[in-house]
Amino acid sequence: MSSGSPASASSYAPRKILITGAAGFIASHVTNMLIKNYPDYKIVALDKLDYCSSLRNLIPCRSSPNFKFLKGDITCADLVNYLLVAEDIDTIMHFAAQSHVDNSFGNSFEFTNNNIYGTHVLLEACKVTQKIKRFIHVSTDEVYGETDLETDIGNPEASQLLPTNPYSATKAGAEMLVMAYHRSYGLPTITTRGNNVYGPNQFPEKLIPKFILLAMKGEKLPIHGNGSNVRSYLYCEDVAEAFDVILHKGVIGHVYNIGTQKERSVLDVAADVCKLFRLNSEETIHYVQDRPFNDQRYFLDDQKLKKLGWQEKTTWDEGLKKTMDWYTKNPHWWGDVSSALNPHPSISMLTDSTDNYDTLFMKCGNRTETQTGADSGLKFLIYGRSGWIGGLLGKLCKDKGIVFEYGNGRLEDRNSLVNDVKRVRPTHVFNAAGVTGRPNVDWCESHKAETIRANVVGTLTLADVCKEHNLLMMNFATGCIFEYDKEHRQGSGIGFKEEDTPNFIGSFYSKTKAMVEELLKEYDQNVCTLRVRMPISTDLSNPRNFITKISRYNKVVNIPNSMTVLDELLPISIEMAKWNCRGIWNFTNPGVISHNEILEMYRDYMDPEFKWENFNLEEQSKVIVAPRSNNELDASKLKNEFPELLSIRDSIIKYVFEPNKKT
Repeated sequence: MSSGSPASASSYAPRKILITGAAGFIASHVTNMLIKNYPDYKIVALDKLDYCSSLRNLIPCRSSPNFKFLKGDITCADLVNYLLVAEDIDTIMHFAAQSHVDNSFGNSFEFTNNNIYGTHVLLEACKVTQKIKRFIHVSTDEVYGETDLETDIGNPEASQLLPTNPYSATKAGAEMLVMAYHRSYGLPTITTRGNNVYGPNQFPEKLIPKFILLAMKGEKLPIHGNGSNVRSYLYCEDVAEAFDVILHKGVIGHVYNIGTQKERSVLDVAADVCKLFRLNSEETIHYVQDRPFNDQRYFLDDQKLKKLGWQEKTTWDEGLKKTMDWYTKNPHWWGDVSSALNPHPSISMLTDSTDNYDTLFMKCGNRTETQTGADSGLKFLIYGRSGWIGGLLGKLCKDKGIVFEYGNGRLEDRNSLVNDVKRVRPTHVFNAAGVTGRPNVDWCESHKAETIRANVVGTLTLADVCKEHNLLMMNFATGCIFEYDKEHRQGSGIGFKEEDTPNFIGSFYSKTKAMVEELLKEYDQNVCTLRVRMPISTDLSNPRNFITKISRYNKVVNIPNSMTVLDELLPISIEMAKWNCRGIWNFTNPGVISHNEILEMYRDYMDPEFKWENFNLEEQSKVIVAPRSNNELDASKLKNEFPELLSIRDSIIKYVFEPNKKT
């Protein structure tokens, strides 16, 4: 098909596609191909990031404005229903599944849950929302069962389904649901049944990458049984093109085999891998116990898809060489895969891998749960134990039942951070450490080296360690990097947006914060920056509380500013971590409030006799070392994600003055 548009005027043209299991092997190649060839299509990628999927597989998509990744499980009905409506999905390509036959013999209930129940959740959501114009269900050739070794006629799409293992049985069950929803509710479904696929990015529990990685290490290649089992192998790029054709030209209600007539026995595959690595196959091949049942052959009739215009392009020799070259260049793509290279791997062996916390996240978009159900799957590593925000975060985690530990390492000491990550094995890292000054930012003017080490070097080091370990870092930053200007005049209601360039350089503290924010853009795939301003909490005894500060000053300026009520916004930071938000966020309550407005409320709620005086900026400059930032931040991005977020005035009343009201 030509790049950029469907093949013909009569082709189906999707507008917004949800791809489930998008970080898995086949789906990632399809996702990358669609993003590259169809810049007008919007792609929403959904994946729970199980052991055999990785966001690294979607690296080609990351720079596209039309791509959004969301971590979530298709078995969560609330999530799926929300996504279809909120993202205005019109097309689904359903790849998500447990697919390794060996694992299905030892953990078959997981296959039933993912492959049947997950599919049922998607179908029911389509029925309820009535927005889907095309639902492509990805199945397998294994649903046909074993093909006679003597026949040269492949299974056509109308063949009876006779699955022989728990995996293929769950895929056949899912197909029955798809068929029923098409017939009963008119859902526009298409089903595909594919041969074995191989190529770059495949998790090495599968035959070809397993053989390649073992050959690279000079180890034995395990053959189940006698190795006579025959399979047909298609290269991943050819399969991605097949889905391109089916997406645009497939007929609703039909089934399409994605296959090849070119077959190879498992023994042939092992011998070809040995040949590529110049190994003696007789010495390298090792026979092991067979599966409980191992089909001898799957053979498909591939003519129906070819009539739509698809053709296999990659020869076996070419595809195997490309695959070998990729794994040779990317041996650590999947981290520690020693368990997967076992002759008979199991789910429990695979999910125990210390490198299996692939939580490098992409766009937050609308709210989407990382975890379904309780927060027991979360584990936070928090830096800033002795700080105000860090302390509040720990208390909040205790209250919510979230497992957390404080980091022991200093931010500028990389080795100590790596040790923390290995020790804690967190799902997310929160950085609430840094220097704001003692007692205020004037301290930074005479302690510049210390400020740089903590605010710049330390933050960047932690971000880099998080990137190395595929962890999302929630970074508490500051909004004190702007000041009112002619485009953002005081009282205009026009606030600085997340993408605006910082314009305040009055204090050294603000300089370091603006500097590190700019540098953190290089880590935008695994850092979420939260711009806090003039933080406030219900604890009026805390001297860091902005309200406490100004109530103790002899004189105050009277300038409207954006501010952050921590009691309301810190719980939101945890939700943003769960939903895998990234990028820069103005982390303030909507609107502005002035010093006098706050102190008037303090008088009315706390002390009727309270009095204060104002002075101007010129007078203020005589009693401080560094100028202070005054600005309004545009909080609409945060408000869109959290519509219940209160205005700054209402939030202060609810969380500060009402609980502390003196009667």
